[in-house]
This record gives sequence, C-alpha cells and structure tokens, in this order.
Amino acid sequence: MDGLKQKADKQIELFAFCFMPNHIHFLIKEIREKGITTFMSNFQNSYAKYFNTKENRSGGLFQQMFKSTLIEADEQLIHVARYIHLNPVTAFIIKNFKDLVLYPWSSYPTYVGKNSSDILNTEVILSHFKSLQRFIEFTQDQVNYQRKLDRIKHLILE
Repeated sequence: MDGLKQKADKQIELFAFCFMPNHIHFLIKEIREKGITTFMSNFQNSYAKYFNTKENRSGGLFQQMFKSTLIEADEQLIHVARYIHLNPVTAFIIKNFKDLVLYPWSSYPTYVGKNSSDILNTEVILSHFKSLQRFIEFTQDQVNYQRKLDRIKHLILE
C-alpha cells in the first residue's frame, strides 16, 4: 500500500478499492488535471514490474487500458462504493458477507475499522450514513441482488 500512496500523492483521492483475481476496481477523485490517467499509468507500470519480478516473467500484464466512469451524484457514489466492496462476495471468493472484513485486497476492512490506511479517504462515503452500522447494512443489503446481476450480465447488450 505504500507504493500505492506514492502513486496517488497529489494526483487523486482514493475512496475505495478492490483487487480481484482478474481485475481491479478503484473509486477515485481527480485532484489534478490528468491525475487519474497519471495515477493509473504509474500504478499499472509499477504493479506489472512487481508482479513480473515476483513471478519471474516479463511482458505486459494488463489486457487493455483502464476504463473510467464519471460519477455525477452522491447517491451514485455510495452505490459504486458498495458495488466495489461486494465484488469478492459477488464472485464467491468470499462465501459469506461477514467474512468480507477478512479480505485483505479491499478497502472494506478499513471502512469497518479492522485496519487503517493513510491513503484511503473513508469519510466521504461514511458521511452519508448516520452510523457505521448503517453503512454495513447498506452494503450487505445488496449481496443477493448483486450476485443475481452478475449471473445475467452476459445477457446485456451494450
């Protein structure tokens, strides 16, 4: 996470993240013009170098350039944070929601106080809830729905 902080410094503000086996989610706010592009480029290059060294391999790691979506409202922001946090549950990497606090490659454990982070801004999301318990309930409320959507997403035409 220290490397992530260095990449984010003065470029972006990080609200949520989740590393999955075949993709990564970041919920970020651009602080400086082209901050997201700079952050993602630095992150992808550094992570590919780390992974290639660790696995004794070479070459590209990511299949394509990152995708981004503009979030235009606070309500959309909290739903995207929930979607990101539920990814390991949706993909059945974690079978029970209560075990999400143990998933080390997500910002969710930080949100619920299981660990700390000097790079993650949890206040922006948590400020929309009267209590931490409400945030947890809000997140848990959509587990089954998100799993159903995941099962049919291949049927959606874009």
